[in-house]
Amino acid sequence: MTNDTDRDLVGRVAKGDRAAVRLLFMRHHARVYRFVARQTGSEAMADDIANEVFLELWRQAPRFEGRSEVSTWLLGIARFKALSHLRKKSEAWIDDDDAAAIADSADTPEVTVMKENKAAALRRMVDALPEEHRTVVDLAYYHGKSVSEIGEILSIPVATVKTRMFYARKKLGEALKAAGHDRGWP
Repeated sequence: MTNDTDRDLVGRVAKGDRAAVRLLFMRHHARVYRFVARQTGSEAMADDIANEVFLELWRQAPRFEGRSEVSTWLLGIARFKALSHLRKKSEAWIDDDDAAAIADSADTPEVTVMKENKAAALRRMVDALPEEHRTVVDLAYYHGKSVSEIGEILSIPVATVKTRMFYARKKLGEALKAAGHDRGWP
């Protein structure tokens, strides 16, 4: 049962198989949650939206055509729902800002602090990017999505994804250099 591909599981969901939904939830919930948390800046909102994504999976499974990976499809649903929620919300959501670099046991305390400072600075710089640049960076570097998958999730051409990534990387590199971090953005 757990050897089923995501596409197989969506097919089973389309036929009303609740166990298949649970398996897809276990496989993809954390990724969807992290993506929405970065998009909204709210863990509470991310939790609600991530759950809604899987309700939407239940409703939309019969219409899934398999033209993309299931994870790409789910992140597309998540993005749409996150944007819809943000439009509806008038109050500001507070970002926890708990992202810190994981220390390598071989690092000295000084190196660990430097890594944490750079990671925190980089996260702040990514968060300061315009929304369209921040989203492509998030999908590429934090979710490992390809340029074509990003285009599909955001419903934009691949060339636009590449252009946004170019400008985002350029801005991040300049910001890191200005902040005194000798190595820029990858």
